[in-house]
Formats: sequence, structure tokens, C-alpha cells
Amino acid sequence: MKLNFMPREERFFELFEDQGRNIVQGADLLVKLVADHTQAEELRQQIEEVEHEGDITTHEIADRLNRTFVTPFDHEDIHELAGRLDDILDNIEATADRMFLYEAGEASQEMIGLAEVLADTAKAVAKAVAGLSDIGKNARRIMDHCIEIHRLENMGDEQSRRALAKLFKGPDALHALKWKEIYDHVEDAIDKCEDVASIVEGIVVKHT
Repeated sequence: MKLNFMPREERFFELFEDQGRNIVQGADLLVKLVADHTQAEELRQQIEEVEHEGDITTHEIADRLNRTFVTPFDHEDIHELAGRLDDILDNIEATADRMFLYEAGEASQEMIGLAEVLADTAKAVAKAVAGLSDIGKNARRIMDHCIEIHRLENMGDEQSRRALAKLFKGPDALHALKWKEIYDHVEDAIDKCEDVASIVEGIVVKHT
């Protein structure tokens, strides 16, 4: 049996849990935005505020990492995990920003479905990251959350393909190009969720 002598630096775990909550909040706000584009300006502002909180959290993780010699898991893993979580929020904000700036209008049902997949994936990410505070106890559950993230990422890919296929059958090329960029940011956010799952899986393997 592999003994777990992983040192406790509780603040790292708290910060990752905070970032998980930020991601869930941002994704839920995005679902509201794509469901009702008339609130685009207000919801975009709220998402921007959440993303700003996420930036503060990311900077605090980086600062603590630079000042902490003995960390709960590898410095590189902490750095990569913080970066990918930040990327999720960045893409959520970019989606809201483009919808507002491009005056994209009413979202398709495919776009609403894609945003909902992102929201579900964000919740699985938050649960997986929260479990890191006690890897020995939570290892199986963490891995289950990671499996769910991979499943949802595959669902997001399929949803995105259907959305793009329908989009480019329309007569308005400019409209299609605007929405393609918006779709791409949502898909990128889901892809970054899968990157988080891969990092978390690696951490679990190393420490159990």
C-alpha cells in the first residue's frame, strides 16, 4: 500500500474550491444569457465580475506557489491546474463578450444545449477539484467526476458539430461567422474542463 504523506497546505485547497465555484457561477450565468439575449449587457457584466474574481484567485494561487516550498502536490501540477481553470473562465467571458459586442441576437436551441453542457461540465469540475482536499478518501469519487467530464466533453463535441452544420446551411454568412466564433469559445471552455480532468487524474494517480 502506498502511504500518503502529502503535506497539508489548506489554502491551496480553499483557493481551488473557490475557483470551482467561480466557474459554476460563470457557466450558469452564460446559460441565462443564451436563453435570453435581451439581458446580454447585464449578464455580460456579471460574468465579467466573476471572471475578475477568478483572476484574483489565480494570482493568489501563483503567489502562494512561489512562496511555498512544500506544497500538497507537485508545483507543476498546481500551476497547470490553476491555469486551465482560469482558461475556462476566460472562455466563458469571451462568449458573453462576443454575444454582446456582435449583437448576436437570439441563440439557437443548439447553442442553448451547448451552454447547458458547459454548465454541467463546470459542476463536475468543481466537484473533482473540491475532492483534492482529501485524495485518499475521495480518490474513487474524484475519478468518477473526471469520467463524467470526459463524457460531457464528447457530448459537447457532438452538440457543436450539429450546431455548426445547421449554422452554415443558413443564407447569412456574416451571421454564421459571428456565431461560429461564439460556439468556438464555448467548445474551448468545455475542452479546458477536460484538460482539468486529465490533470486531476494525474494528481490522484501520483498520490494514492
